[in-house]
Amino acid sequence: MPPVTYKPHRSSGFFVIWALLLAPLAASTVVVSAQLTPPKHPVTGRQIASVYTDSQWLDRAQREQEEQPDKALELLQIKPGMIVADVGAGTGYMTVRLARRVGPGGKVYANDLQAAMLKVLQDNVQREKLTDVTFVQGTETDTRLPANAIDLALLVDVYHEFWYPQQMLRSIRQALKPNGQLVLLEYRKEDPRLPIMADHKMSVAEVRAEVEPEGFTFDRLIPDLPRQHIIVFRKPAR
Repeated sequence: MPPVTYKPHRSSGFFVIWALLLAPLAASTVVVSAQLTPPKHPVTGRQIASVYTDSQWLDRAQREQEEQPDKALELLQIKPGMIVADVGAGTGYMTVRLARRVGPGGKVYANDLQAAMLKVLQDNVQREKLTDVTFVQGTETDTRLPANAIDLALLVDVYHEFWYPQQMLRSIRQALKPNGQLVLLEYRKEDPRLPIMADHKMSVAEVRAEVEPEGFTFDRLIPDLPRQHIIVFRKPAR
C-alpha cells in the first residue's frame, strides 16, 4: 500500500497552507510542510509525525473494514443528546457518524485547523442533511472549543500529529465538562505488522505518559478494534 499520510495540524508559521487552498483536496498526497523535521515530544521523546494531507486516504473505501468506525462509536456508547467534539475532523468521516448518533437533541463540534478542509466537511454534512453540527477552526495550540461544554472529545488518528500536544491537551481539558471523556484512537505501535509508518502509530505507554501529566485520569483501554487502540481518559470532576 502507498505511504500513509494524514491531514495537517499546523499554523502558517511552519506550513504553506495557501498551497493546500490552491490544490484540489481530492488530489493525491499534497505536501504542506515547509519544515522538514517535526519536533520530538518533550516528555517521551516520541518523534511527532510529519505533516501531509491526503483526503483520499481519509475517505478510502477500505477504512470501514480497517477501522470499523461504527463499532468504535458503539464501544464508546455515543448516545442521543450528547455534546461531542470531533477534534481534527478532516473531511467529516467521523463527524457524520457522530451527528447521526447524538441526534437533534445533541451537538457535534467539528474542529479542524484548515479552512479548506472545514469547507469540505461542511459540504459533506450538508449533503447528509445534518443540522446539529457546529464548525470550529482551531489553531495549532487551541481547539477554540467552548469551555466546560463537551461530554466527549474524540481524536481519531490525529493526536500523534500535534506539534504542540501539551497546549492542545490543555485546550481540550478546558472544553470538557467535569468528568468528561477524552478519547484517542491510535494505530497500535505494539503491532509491527500494521502497514502504517512508525511515527503515525502510538503505544499505550506513550499515550498515557503524555496525556496524564496534562490533568487527565486514565479511564480504560478498549482493545476491540482490528488495528487501533481506543484509549479513554477523563477530566477530573474537581
